[in-house]
Order: sequence, then structure tokens, then C-alpha cells
Amino acid sequence: MRSDINFLSSLKLELGYFTGRAWQNREIGGAGVILRFARILPRRSGWFQPHKADEITPRFLDRTIRALKRWRYDVVTIDEVCRRAVIMSQRRRFVCLTFDGAYKDQITAAYPILARHRVPFTLYIPTAFPDGVGEAWWLALERIIAKEDRVGLMINREERHFPIPTVTQKYEAYHFLESYLRQLTPADLTAAISDLCKRYSVDLAALSRETFMSWSDLDKLAADPMVTIGSATVNYSPLANLKGNAALREMTMANAVMDAALHRGVRHFAYPFGDRDSFRRGHVVMAEEAGFASAVSTIAGIVDTEGRTNLRALPRIAWDGRMRSLRAMRVILSGAAFDPVMPTPSKPEL
Repeated sequence: MRSDINFLSSLKLELGYFTGRAWQNREIGGAGVILRFARILPRRSGWFQPHKADEITPRFLDRTIRALKRWRYDVVTIDEVCRRAVIMSQRRRFVCLTFDGAYKDQITAAYPILARHRVPFTLYIPTAFPDGVGEAWWLALERIIAKEDRVGLMINREERHFPIPTVTQKYEAYHFLESYLRQLTPADLTAAISDLCKRYSVDLAALSRETFMSWSDLDKLAADPMVTIGSATVNYSPLANLKGNAALREMTMANAVMDAALHRGVRHFAYPFGDRDSFRRGHVVMAEEAGFASAVSTIAGIVDTEGRTNLRALPRIAWDGRMRSLRAMRVILSGAAFDPVMPTPSKPEL
């Protein structure tokens, strides 16, 4: 959920820009890059913002699109990504814009900018949220820690208490509890977050409904030919936490829900959370079995040419919203910061 780009990394990217060698070398960059965004929000005040890395401002989104055009990148659909990943290298490199989570600000704040620029983009939808039954547990945890000086939770059948009067302690508690909750099974996660919300008077259902898009919102977006709607399972649970065939069911059920709600199936998939801890290599095979033409992760990297990147293990750059440097973005888009080839994995065991 976060990209930990620290000061030294930022400085290295800035220096990479001014040397010019990184982003001017066409051979480094492969076919192109898939960018991942989540929240599009005005800059917020306050010291405790654990999801700051997942937020960019509307102004930065506008500046990014203008810069991509100025740098002569092709802004393409995810279908075009799949095509370019299997053909010979093209003269111009691509960028594909993707948005995770079905947050309401994606239609209220991001869509007007994207529509004005007439650039294509992809949304990956966990269908429980437009259905009104999704649980935004990470946002509830943020709200609880922000307003309390002490929190308690049953962890491994033991009551644990965390004093959190300072901002530093709040961040430490948030990162510990977020990591703990994220590795729970869906049933245990629901029980744990329900207990927390009851203890600290947070209305999880209301928070989730007010934060995420409805089906009517998505129906409006789906009518725009520049918008591709993809799936991110039903409940947005890390697939690694699901037992047996539950992961495959989450994939196929989400497709069925999308078909019923929007009268169209989906061809493209995003692994929930998308990092190495969230899914296993067997889920790449499941994505193919579920009929998806592509599946994206949040494992950083570039998309290579001539079939050297597995279409169901596509890398994405999850842009860190704490960085507002277009110079740093240009170096990252060049591929200088990553291994230019993400090998196609051999068929994994299920």
C-alpha cells in the first residue's frame, strides 16, 4: 500500500535526471511503463497521514499528463500494453495510467482531468465496494489511530494495548497493526476490524460507502471509450491469505458481478495490494484460467518487448505521492531504476 522512497532515493533520482544519461538512453527503457495511482485528493494538513504515499493532488495529475505529452510518450490502453509487450520495439515508448481501489475521488477529481486531456486509463474495481458491502479496514484503522491516545486489540488471543499520544507512536502502531491485519484470513480480518470499530465508535459501513464509487458512477465511466474497467477481485483480500480455490473464486466471481452490473465482462485484472506478499506464483496461472488477458502487480519494473514480460505478471510503478518531482518521474519512466527485463516465470505449482 506504500512505496518507501526515502530522501537518498529521491536525491539519486534527481541527480539521474541532471546527468541525462539515464533517461536519454533509449535502450534502457524497454517497451514502456504502467503507472499505478490510487487517491486523487487536495493536499491535506495534519502530521498523521499514513496513506500519503497513495495520494497525489489533482494538480500533480494534470502536470503529469502534460509532461508525458511533452516527453512524447504514447499514453495507451492496457490492451495496447498487451500488444506492445509481444511485438518488436517501437520508436516511441508508452505509459499506461491505472487507478486502484474504486475511490470516489477517481471520478470526482481525476476523471475531469483525464477527460479534458483525452487520455485513456484503466480502473481496477473490487466489486464489494460499489456493492456497498466492502470494508475499508485500512481507512478505519487510520481514523481510529488518528483520534485516540491509546488503542487495544486482541492479537493471537491476547489483549494488546498501544499507547499512541505522539505522532511517531501513531505511525509505529499503524504500521504494526496494518501489517498484522493484512495477513489475516478474510473472516478473521472482518472480526478484528469490527471489534476495533465497535470499541472506538467508527462506522465502518458508512466510511466505506462515502469513500468509494457506486455502480452508477462506474456505469458513467464505462460509457466513455477512453476508460477500461478491470477487476481487483470481490473483497480486495490479498490472494495469499485465501485457502484452496478461494482465490480463483474471488477472480471469477468479480468478473460475473461486473458483467451483471455493467453488462460487460472484464479482460484485465489487478492483484489486490499487488506486492510479493499478496499473491503467489500460482495465482499467475489462476489469472489465465479465469480468462484474463493481463494481470498487473505493484512490483516495480518496466514492460519489455517480444514476450519477455509475462502478461499476467505485469510490473507497475506505484507512484509515491510524497514525491512531487517530474524530474524524478522522468528518470523512473526511463527504466534506469529497474531491471529492464521481468522474466516470464515457468509454470508454477498450484
